[in-house]
Amino acid sequence: MLGAKPPRDRNLTRQKLSLDKQARAAALGQKPAILWFTGLSGAGKSTIANLVAEKLHVAGKHTYMLDGDNVRHGLNRDLGFTDADRVENIRRIAEVAKLFVDAGLIVIVSAISPFHSDRDMARQLVEPGEFFEIHVAASLATCEARDPKGLYARARQGKIANFTGISSSYEAPENPELRIDTAVVDAETAADQVLALLQAHR
Repeated sequence: MLGAKPPRDRNLTRQKLSLDKQARAAALGQKPAILWFTGLSGAGKSTIANLVAEKLHVAGKHTYMLDGDNVRHGLNRDLGFTDADRVENIRRIAEVAKLFVDAGLIVIVSAISPFHSDRDMARQLVEPGEFFEIHVAASLATCEARDPKGLYARARQGKIANFTGISSSYEAPENPELRIDTAVVDAETAADQVLALLQAHR
């Protein structure tokens, strides 16, 4: 029957837990959130995200950072870079981020996350006001000129398939909570802008 639940879903019941997100967040003395950094490879996502994590830690906040490359070494090591695998990669990262939000943490995600629909899916997993999309908007030319890992050069040589910006598309956010152009803004200033954004919504 169209729209019917698969058998595995019919056999699952969500367990009711005594402690909820509000209780865990109150114990930590903070409001949980997801700071989702998206942008091309080499744009500066991880550099800025790491600085944000450091600054929040110094301020006594409880955080966890999910870096796209690091997650692919473990949880998502079975995934490649086809469009379908990219969708699944972001779905898993988003679900983990949701769990950390439920634990009361400020979650910092740094992942190319090239598709609108995947980032929208991640937003819908948490409550309104808990998801902040941050577009690290360095241009393709800027990122390719930096090429810190030599990936663009290899992609141009045809040695890397499905490389975002070269042979795979990137759908830039239309209305992110914050847009940062790292061609004109340094990482320290960018991190402070992110903290100001978060503070304005606390």
